[in-house]
Amino acid sequence: MRFSQPTRMSEDAAGPAWARRTSGRRKKSGFGTFIGRLLGFLAFLLAVFGALTAVVSIKEGSVASGGAMVDGWIAEGVALVKESAGQGAAKVEATADEAGEKAGAVANHTGDALKAGADKTVEELKTK
Repeated sequence: MRFSQPTRMSEDAAGPAWARRTSGRRKKSGFGTFIGRLLGFLAFLLAVFGALTAVVSIKEGSVASGGAMVDGWIAEGVALVKESAGQGAAKVEATADEAGEKAGAVANHTGDALKAGADKTVEELKTK
């Protein structure tokens, strides 16, 4: 199908009006899109939690017993995270102690090397 010259050349040779992409995908940037995505993600998590609570409540026969089951799962997760954090703190402390000992040994070695270099320089100056 051929279009007339004014139709083809309208608005910087973009083609007919129905073929132009004036409201297509535009690059979205900025803080607003981040907040929108964050709120969308939080709404999704809330919806999943609500569906999980509803399913467990139906399975257990009451909302109270379903909520107690979900609370148990949450308590297990929190305990696991606390245990992992405790182990992590112990490992960090041990690594810091080891790094401190190595740094002290390096400092002593460096100090000894500097003293030896200074003594050698003093001897060379005395002989000149």
